[in-house]
Amino acid sequence: MKVLAIVRTELTRTFRWRANIFFLLIMPMGLILLLGAAFGNSSALVGVVKQENGPLAAQLVKTLGAQPGLDTRSYGSEGALAKAVERGYVSGGLVIAPNYDQRLRGGKTAGLRYFARPDSLAPQIRVAVESAVSAQGSMLLAARIVRADSRTTLESALGRVSAVKGASPVDVRLLAAGGGKYPQSRGQFQQSASTQLLLFVFLSALTGSVWLIETRRLGVARRMLSTPSSAREILLGIVLGRWIITLLQSLVIVLFSWLIFSVNWGNPLGTSAVILAFSLVAVGAGVLIGTLFGSEQQAAPLGMIVGLVFAAIGGSMAPLETFPATMRKIAHITPHAWANDAFNHLLVGGGGLSNVWLDVGVLCAYAAVLLTLATWRLRRVLTT
Repeated sequence: MKVLAIVRTELTRTFRWRANIFFLLIMPMGLILLLGAAFGNSSALVGVVKQENGPLAAQLVKTLGAQPGLDTRSYGSEGALAKAVERGYVSGGLVIAPNYDQRLRGGKTAGLRYFARPDSLAPQIRVAVESAVSAQGSMLLAARIVRADSRTTLESALGRVSAVKGASPVDVRLLAAGGGKYPQSRGQFQQSASTQLLLFVFLSALTGSVWLIETRRLGVARRMLSTPSSAREILLGIVLGRWIITLLQSLVIVLFSWLIFSVNWGNPLGTSAVILAFSLVAVGAGVLIGTLFGSEQQAAPLGMIVGLVFAAIGGSMAPLETFPATMRKIAHITPHAWANDAFNHLLVGGGGLSNVWLDVGVLCAYAAVLLTLATWRLRRVLTT
């Protein structure tokens, strides 16, 4: 009960100051919106709604997906496709009209609707879509000529044209700058949500060290020691209180980003393990800083600097994929890099807990070292 009373005190002191609500909850969501809107992922992925299930519509989708560097994803309705384009899960959307096959077989013009995100990849994807449509149009034109000459069916003429069709003189390829395929999109706000969670959880824990210093400076800790409470109970209450605060902040970021920005956080067990382990790392670092300095004016700037530097090196301000190989290795001296790797496995690769056990294990090792040092130092400053 004594430990829970200390935890309740930590929570009350933190959320009593209204500015904390802004920095812990509102500011992370604002940055997720800002960074997602400015730097949301682009991917060579086209969403397709087939309102026509005929062979010509299927052939168009197959031709589109067969182009190097381009993939397709099916959606059940135009509304779902429009939302996917808006959220950045696909870079473009193609809607095939319900009478597509019928009109083409009758020699008429069939309607296609295409819309795309206003990013740098959109013009390239439009060219790829136009190439696939043009290729099918050329085959239909040739099949009509064959049918007129041989008086056969359109299906038979299409089969003969497909059998003799050679390579196209124009080869459309959609490749990234390095020559490979564009990565699959995590959604416009997906990457910014996970990186900002790590940034603000760690930053809040470090800057929260001022509350621990205030507890010591005002003599609150010594008064607690004068009660029947043991030093172990006080230590556990302080650490547990700070951990619950970081977990509440993480939970709010996860829930609000899911509700507002449709962020998919992947496997629940894997994501929970990463957040729990990283929060322990942040708490250990924050408590340790709070025991190393005697004034809030010393601890607060250092906590801010350390939090921002670790976030920058560890890939929470720029993706690790953009770092040179040597810098990526150096980045893994920070817990942020391991946590970002874990989120990549979960959010991009669709992995689960078994895919992030190494990253979570490293984070737990960081937490064990930092918490051991922090509790040792805290015991010393409270009892001496």
